[in-house]
Amino acid sequence: MTRPATLPDAVVAALRCPLCSAPFGLDGRSLRCPSRHSFDLAKQGYVNLLHAGVAAGTADTAEMVAARVAFLAAGHYAGLRDAIAQVTAHADGLVVDAGAGTGYYLAGVLDRLPGAAGLALDVSALALRRAAKAHPRLGAVVWNLWEHWPVASEAASVVLNVFAPRNGAEFRRVLRPGGTLLVVSPERGHLAELASVAPVLEVDSRKEERLDAALSDHFELVSRNALRERVTLKPDDVRNAVLMGPTGHHPARLAALPEVTEPAEVTFAFSLSEYRRTV
Repeated sequence: MTRPATLPDAVVAALRCPLCSAPFGLDGRSLRCPSRHSFDLAKQGYVNLLHAGVAAGTADTAEMVAARVAFLAAGHYAGLRDAIAQVTAHADGLVVDAGAGTGYYLAGVLDRLPGAAGLALDVSALALRRAAKAHPRLGAVVWNLWEHWPVASEAASVVLNVFAPRNGAEFRRVLRPGGTLLVVSPERGHLAELASVAPVLEVDSRKEERLDAALSDHFELVSRNALRERVTLKPDDVRNAVLMGPTGHHPARLAALPEVTEPAEVTFAFSLSEYRRTV
C-alpha cells in the first residue's frame, strides 16, 4: 500500500501557526503548536492553514487545474522550468514558491538541488493536491498570499513567484539576508495569437518598470533575462492554454469559446527578474 504524502521536516520547521505564530510539530497526520491549535493534513499530503474563505474567482478551479496539468505535461513550458532552475541553482536551503499551483516549477528547482526542500504556497487546494505529490521534498500549504504568511522570518534562501500575486513585504520577511527572489512574468506578446479564441490581456509595456518600483523598498534588481519562443500548439493545447488562464474563472466566456480544430503558431514570451534582498 502506498504511504500517504506528508510534509518534509524542513517545511514543518519553517511553518508557523496562523493563529498564534508559534512553531509547529508534526503529530501523526496533524500539525500542532504549543497552544494546541491543530491542522490536519489532507490524504493527498497538503495542509490547509487558512482560517477564512477566499473570494470567488480567486482560486483555480478543477477545470483550470486539469488544463494546466495537461498543458505542462506536454512540455510546452519545459524551457521556462529549466531557466528557473538554472537561476536558482545556488540555493542551499528552503525554497518557497509563492503561488506554486501544481508545483511544476518548484519540482524542477528541487530536481537540481538535492539538499533543498520546497514549500508550495497557493490559495487553490485543488492545485496543491497535485503539488503535494510533485516532488518528495516538497510540502504544500493552502494560503492567501496577500495575508501574513505562516512562515518563519528569514526561513528561505529563495522565493519563487511565477505568474502569481506579489507581496513584497512578505517576500522580504521570509528571505534570509542575501536571499534571492525570482519573479517570472509574461512579456508583451505572450500568447497574443490566441486573441481570436479568447480575450487575451495585453501586457503593459511598462510592466517591468512598475514591478521594480513595487519591490524597490525591499529588493534590488540583480539581473533580468527574456525568454522568447515560437511554438505550434495542437488544438487541445490551445484550449488548455486558454482554460488555465484568467478566462478559466469566467464560465460564460468558456461556454462561448469557439471550437479549435487546427494547430496554432503562438509566441511564448517571459521575463525572469532576479532580485536580492536588501539588508
